[in-house]
Amino acid sequence: MNNDYWKANISLIVKCLAVWFVVSYMFGIVLVDVLNTIRLGGYKLGFWFAQQGSIYTFVILVFYYAKSMNKIDEEFNVHEK
Repeated sequence: MNNDYWKANISLIVKCLAVWFVVSYMFGIVLVDVLNTIRLGGYKLGFWFAQQGSIYTFVILVFYYAKSMNKIDEEFNVHEK
């Protein structure tokens, strides 16, 4: 394996963590008052992000990471056979 593989891997991790940070911390804590003016299914949107949105986003990111890492592994020929 070379440095390009690890750069791609770390880049993917940083992107996933940035998305999760924005959804869980920014939407669920910092911007909660602004988002609470919007309703989603009868609940305030800020509350929804704090309770459910960050969890859903995390699960989606897990699948996205797995799919993206498979592509990176194949690109650098380190995939499972």
